[in-house]
Amino acid sequence: MNTQVLDRLAIRDLIENWALWRDAGDWERFATVWHDDGVMMATWFQGPATDFIRVTQEGWAKGVSILHFLGGMSIDLAGDRAIVQTKMTISQRGNVQEVPCDVVCTGRFYDFVEKRAGRWGVVLRQPIYEKDRIDPIDPAAQLQLDQAALAKFPTGYRHLAYIQTLIGYTVKLDMPQLTGAEVNRLYARGQAWLAGGALDK
Repeated sequence: MNTQVLDRLAIRDLIENWALWRDAGDWERFATVWHDDGVMMATWFQGPATDFIRVTQEGWAKGVSILHFLGGMSIDLAGDRAIVQTKMTISQRGNVQEVPCDVVCTGRFYDFVEKRAGRWGVVLRQPIYEKDRIDPIDPAAQLQLDQAALAKFPTGYRHLAYIQTLIGYTVKLDMPQLTGAEVNRLYARGQAWLAGGALDK
């Protein structure tokens, strides 16, 4: 196989391992998917990958349950750099007004990845949040959401932000969604990155 095919296989392996190892709590291997300067952006956390691993472990210890499921993938490859978009869902379980619920958010992982010293790693992960919903685990349960609080959050991740705020997280309110200025800026950053530009994180 030629080098480009091998790179694409390595990148796919990298992205799939991110979800598997993170959700399994395999922290030692999860740390290997990042480069040393890797940055994670999420609704509830923004910062270095090393800190993301630490706070995720702390969340696990407190019973925070967030899982990921991956779909199709598109890889734009330019030498030792790539932009990878992967369809995904984020599933978070928690109580809302004492009712156990699942929040499911559909979107894309938008990853800046780079090959350094022969190894592909994540430099920046920026999710794009497209739509979400909240469902009681018991379909017969009665759930009353605070509509005024809900309306304060962006449409693409409104219910996810709602439940994360309830458990004490501060949610970033200007994350990229399906359309809008934020996602357009992200696409522009991706093109600049593929062209060899510096990544302002």
